[in-house]
Amino acid sequence: MNNTITVVLNGYKRKNLKEQVEAIKNQSVPVKEIFYWQNTVPGFDYDEDTYSELNSALSNYNYGVWSRFAYALNAKSDYVCVFDDDTIPGSRWLENCLETYKTHPGLLGGIGLRFKNGNYEIDKLPNGKYARYGWDSAPNLAGNNIEPVEVDIVGHSWFFTRDLLSVFWREIPEEHWSMLCGEDIHFSHMIQKYTDLKTYVPPHPPNDKTMWSSLKAMEYGGDQHATAYINLATGEMARYLQYCVDSGFVLYKDKI
Repeated sequence: MNNTITVVLNGYKRKNLKEQVEAIKNQSVPVKEIFYWQNTVPGFDYDEDTYSELNSALSNYNYGVWSRFAYALNAKSDYVCVFDDDTIPGSRWLENCLETYKTHPGLLGGIGLRFKNGNYEIDKLPNGKYARYGWDSAPNLAGNNIEPVEVDIVGHSWFFTRDLLSVFWREIPEEHWSMLCGEDIHFSHMIQKYTDLKTYVPPHPPNDKTMWSSLKAMEYGGDQHATAYINLATGEMARYLQYCVDSGFVLYKDKI
C-alpha cells in the first residue's frame, strides 16, 4: 500500500468547513483528495467558495449520517478518513492513524466507548472513571490514552482501509431504522461480524494535541445541531445498539 488517503467531510447546519479544510491541508502526511457531502437545508447559507474547491455532492434532502459512507465509495485511495462536521483534527492525526494501523489494524476513531449494556450505558473502569477514550479528558472519563485502546465503537473521526467500505455495506438495517444515527455502531458491528479486525482509539497523548483527532469538539459539538444529543434524548441510539447486540454484536466487556 502507498498510504494514500481520501478525507470525507460532511455538512448540515454548521459553518466549520473552511477551518476543517485548512486543518486537512495542514496534515503532516499528504491527502490525495477531499470529498464533501452536504445534506442541504433550504434557506441555510453555505460556504460555496470552500466546497466548490472540493469533490462535492450537494443533496437537496437530508440523508443523514450514513450517506457520507456511501459517497466514500468513490474514493481511489488506500485509506479513507471520515470526519464529523464539528471535528478539527490536530496536524498529525492522520499520521497517528497510519502509525497505529501498523500494529492495530482495524477501524480507528477519535472517541471510543465501551458499553456496560445494550442500553448505551458506558461501562466503568476499576478506578471509577467511565470507559470513554480519546480527546475528551473530563475528570470522570478515561480520556487521553497513551497507547491504542480497543473499544466497542468510535466516533467523530473514522479511519479505515478503503476495502472496509464493502464490509460497512454488507448488511443494511431494516427499513424502519432512521439513517440519522447508528452508523458508528453499525460499522464496528459489521467489522466484528465479517472480519477478524477490531475497533481502536489511537493514542491521544495529553501533552501533544497535534496527534489528537479533534481540537474543538466540545466548543463546536455542543450546539443544538448535535445529532448525538438528540438521538440520545429520544433513545434512538440505545435502541439501535440493542438491535445490534441482539443481532450478535459482542461488547468488549463480554469478550474479556
